[in-house]
Amino acid sequence: MSTPAPKSQPGDMASFNILHGFPEALVRGMRSSFLADADYHHLTQCETLDDVRLNLSETDYADALADMNALIPTGLQKAAVEKLVTEFQYLRTQAIEPLATFLDFITYEYMIENVMLLLKGTLSGRDINELIAQCHPLGMFKESTMRSIPTFESTPRGYQDLYQTVLVDTPVGPYFSLFLQETASRGEVSNVLEEVEIEIIKSSLIKYWLEDFAKFVDSLGGETATIMGDLLKVRADTNAINITLNSFGTPLNEPAMRASDRKRLYPGLGHLYPAGTSMLADVGDEDELGRVLELFPQYSSIWNVHAAGGGTDGKSIDDAFYERDVQMLELAFEGQMHFGAFYAYVKLKEQEIRNLVWVSECILQQQKEEIHKFVPVFSFNAPWRSGSKSRAGGR
Repeated sequence: MSTPAPKSQPGDMASFNILHGFPEALVRGMRSSFLADADYHHLTQCETLDDVRLNLSETDYADALADMNALIPTGLQKAAVEKLVTEFQYLRTQAIEPLATFLDFITYEYMIENVMLLLKGTLSGRDINELIAQCHPLGMFKESTMRSIPTFESTPRGYQDLYQTVLVDTPVGPYFSLFLQETASRGEVSNVLEEVEIEIIKSSLIKYWLEDFAKFVDSLGGETATIMGDLLKVRADTNAINITLNSFGTPLNEPAMRASDRKRLYPGLGHLYPAGTSMLADVGDEDELGRVLELFPQYSSIWNVHAAGGGTDGKSIDDAFYERDVQMLELAFEGQMHFGAFYAYVKLKEQEIRNLVWVSECILQQQKEEIHKFVPVFSFNAPWRSGSKSRAGGR
């Protein structure tokens, strides 16, 4: 008897495990590979990078570092990323629809970053081999496609050829098409890729990806729509806040461009959308941005960290965003029969890799007083856990 075609929905209590039980079991088993509080404690006590390698040999990173002669932060990062990519690709090979498409959506973000890295590097005359080496492995596509980017000419026809031979052939081609259509509808010149800042293009593409991803998870329904929908809303809000904050002191903050160019970069979803993003479009400095965010309790505390200049612990607004993200991503593992755990695993592993690079850099540069400024994953000492334990102890 032939295997029936996979259902278009992720399934419910009766059918989810039939369709996606094995890859879900895998990703939940991979949760045990995260570094524990004791591992971080030992790493922060290291005096040299050889000590770091020795301590990591007792963790899940042992095999990834086995062939490394000398540990350096960039080498550690590369090995950790390759380990994550191997695990993700194995999960992808075990997935059927609609989980397969969901996992593909996760990779689209890295594809956008890679294409923008290649475009930016090419326009500045950097070597293509150096650029390809810096691309994220989760966002790789055919090498012939990547190497064709430097071949375009600096003419309107050259940019058209670039789009037809490179961007259209990538899974994120539709997002580039939307950007070019939107640009053309505003009457801008055809060689937009040279004249518009690369970061503005990137923000537009990430916006389209977020909106497309949110539409897809919403169509799945159930717990996936609820959990992933909230994660993507928070991601969209973070982008909107950062776009506004980073625009200060640039042409994007000019009154004529706030309601046009800057506003169109805000994703059409999130807890700030639409009332909050409309107000963000009008702000002209940090004080006005702070007054807008004070209206949204979930972001007022994060903004207060920035307004205080990091406070006594030297925490930046990015650190506050990372802490909030880690808390929400950890909660995605608490539910069952949804796809949020796959997204959460990738993002939490990224945070763990940032932690490893930070610790190793602090040791290399002999900045041990800064070494504890990272956000551990699944830590019993996390503020949202230690706070609840202290409240429980006081009862």
